Amino acid sequence: MKVFITGVAGFMGSHLADRIIENGDYVVGVDNLIGGDIDNVNPKVEFYNEDCDNLEKMVEHMKGCDVVFHAACTAHDGFSLFSPYYITKNTFQITMSVLSAAIQNKISKFIYCSSMSRYGEQEILPFTEDMLCKPRVPYGAAKYAAELVVQQICDLNNVYFNIIVPHNIIGPRQCANDPFRNVAAIMINRMLQGKQPVIYGDGEQKRCFSDIEDVVFCIEQLIYRSDLNREIFNIGPDEEFVTINTLARTIADALDFELNPIYVPQRPNEVKYATCSSDKARKLLGYSTKVTLEEGIRRMVEERKKKGPVEFDYHYDIEIVNDKTPKTWVDRLI
Repeated sequence: MKVFITGVAGFMGSHLADRIIENGDYVVGVDNLIGGDIDNVNPKVEFYNEDCDNLEKMVEHMKGCDVVFHAACTAHDGFSLFSPYYITKNTFQITMSVLSAAIQNKISKFIYCSSMSRYGEQEILPFTEDMLCKPRVPYGAAKYAAELVVQQICDLNNVYFNIIVPHNIIGPRQCANDPFRNVAAIMINRMLQGKQPVIYGDGEQKRCFSDIEDVVFCIEQLIYRSDLNREIFNIGPDEEFVTINTLARTIADALDFELNPIYVPQRPNEVKYATCSSDKARKLLGYSTKVTLEEGIRRMVEERKKKGPVEFDYHYDIEIVNDKTPKTWVDRLI
């Protein structure tokens, strides 16, 4: 089998490529290295440093592939309120390019990675796949809009497709120098520099965190099995629904760090409680939580200790700066 992976130098894409190669199959991967790292790319990957928005190149590089797994995007939730053009362009528009190239190449299966941001604020917890989506930020809206088009185009062209909706994913290789996303990686990076973690609001927002190994297991099922089509799957450890304060404490314990968080005003439109039911993934994919939050954090800490802390890179422009823009971003305080 020949699998095409977008975002192959990124966190999820690189781990998935490793698994497919371990299975004896071939990977073609693209990444523009904005959020990815070339060191993440398995040497056996046929790699192209390319932007997914280049339709002509996507068509060219995808030739001969059987399956497309589309993970590439600028996955910035709250930040998308203040850079809506850039974030949605690199979420929705690039999906149209990859999708069109897949149809032109007569790809047999298309797997799209969406986001929990699609759900927004809901009256009932946990979120289930049949809920009406109410995204509260442009990133979530772009992810959900892309889902709808994937369904339309794949149905029209008789292409198998499935959509995954991971909880917040953690694990080794997660980008640690991005000040706008990846809360666990940001906290680890700051604490290793002797700095207190920054927490927005009161820190009582609650989330679940998925270890990358558990997520890759589910994607693997969708790539290799032929009995699943037109399905949406939440993926994540819904047993561990924790506050951001608890996350900070878990990281501090792993680092033996004296914790005294810096609390700053809450970010606009942030969802207070967000967790998904993974019952469908358990039933149809054989999903189970094999890596606990504590173990996942320990693995992240060990990797970052070996690599060392890094400076935060403010390479994304803030398009909208006003009194609602978090000062931590404007003044580069992370």
